[in-house]
Amino acid sequence: MQITTGFRRLLSHPRLYDAFQDLMGARSIRRDLVTRYLRPAAGHRMLDIGCGTARILDFLPDIDYHGFDPSPPYIAEARRRYPAQGRFSCAMVEQATLADIEQFDLVLAFGVLHHLDDAQAHQLMQLAYTALKPGGRLITIDPCYAHGQHPVARYLIRRDRGQNVRTSAAYQSIANSVFRQQRGELKHRRWIPYTHWMMECQR
Repeated sequence: MQITTGFRRLLSHPRLYDAFQDLMGARSIRRDLVTRYLRPAAGHRMLDIGCGTARILDFLPDIDYHGFDPSPPYIAEARRRYPAQGRFSCAMVEQATLADIEQFDLVLAFGVLHHLDDAQAHQLMQLAYTALKPGGRLITIDPCYAHGQHPVARYLIRRDRGQNVRTSAAYQSIANSVFRQQRGELKHRRWIPYTHWMMECQR
């Protein structure tokens, strides 16, 4: 579930969304996510659930990238920006979708879980598990409530479009319902104060 009224409605426009993300430090976050968590190698297969405008491709090597997002404007922008770097589908990823697709080395859900209630988040975990090769990894990143976080971070997170922001323990609990191996890290951003939970789950 997400809010798409008022100021948040502007974020449905892909270029305004990208500009806002850049203001919030998204480029450094994506770089950190790729180097420390995804750790992709040339030739890897990657599924990006909720890929948005696929800006993660700015930091990826030559991989077999499949991006899914239900927003037609976001997918149109991804196709315009990266015409030869990935395959993009304007759709939700479902188990039936994966039946005809080879399994992946990596699955990314960037800012997705906090848009889902617990049942939907559990379904995403199951879907990612099915999509991964044995030993493959799911990487997630989401805003997070944390003890002692900067009040500006808490203020901004409360006004996020996603209405299911959780604590790190709550995110871990959802992951543990499917994945036996997982680790996470709480990241406090300083440029504009914000708090993220980054999680790596291995099949």
